[in-house]
Amino acid sequence: MLSNEEIVHFNEDGYLVFERLIEGDRLAYYLDVCDELVARGNALTAPVPHFSLELGPDNAPISGLLHKVQGVCQIEARILALACEQAIVDRVAALLGAELDCFGTKFFPKLAGGTSTHWHQDNYYFGTTSDQVISCGIYLQDADLDNGCLQIVPGSHLSGEIAEHQSSPSMHGSWTQIEEAKAVALPMPAGTVALFSANLLHGTVDNQSERTRYSMAWHYIPGELNLENFPRGDYEDRHLVREG
Repeated sequence: MLSNEEIVHFNEDGYLVFERLIEGDRLAYYLDVCDELVARGNALTAPVPHFSLELGPDNAPISGLLHKVQGVCQIEARILALACEQAIVDRVAALLGAELDCFGTKFFPKLAGGTSTHWHQDNYYFGTTSDQVISCGIYLQDADLDNGCLQIVPGSHLSGEIAEHQSSPSMHGSWTQIEEAKAVALPMPAGTVALFSANLLHGTVDNQSERTRYSMAWHYIPGELNLENFPRGDYEDRHLVREG
């Protein structure tokens, strides 16, 4: 499913982008599910399990402004089907092996003015430097610099080290500093799938447009991989997505 050139590119630069991998009726189907999730989130006046709201200047949640749905595949089987799409998991299998799980599933609606986590490494959150964790971003709407497309530092995964991260009560997530000259922005049309090492430095900027930027994010691992904080069978947001 991957060419030798693609495998080399992933190993050396740390990422691959597959434009318009989800198209037509399938894309429309998932967009409808996203609209339903946004409607649920925007009806909230305070955070509830799985649903977090954007933060205001006083660091308090903003009523009716959804930030993220954490564990989206736990609460929405139709999105778990997206994580199992053959066009995605067969490509991941070329890098990790036949049997795959995914974990840490998230929906980012990135509404107008919405925020996101700035520069970071996913493995910082997972307590590992394993190169067997591949992060996946699925951009269900056009993503560009105005609404906060993915940005990466190619090759930054090769050190095998996790940078020091910081956090603040005024922002969701944790972030680090990079040499901005090394950053590459990756605008993507709707339906595009990005795969990248969980050690790769990446991030986005806030949505400065009046458009939404629906995306899903999760992390693929070999089914046999034992992650201490995400054990198979016990961690509720870990799912079998491809049988060996």
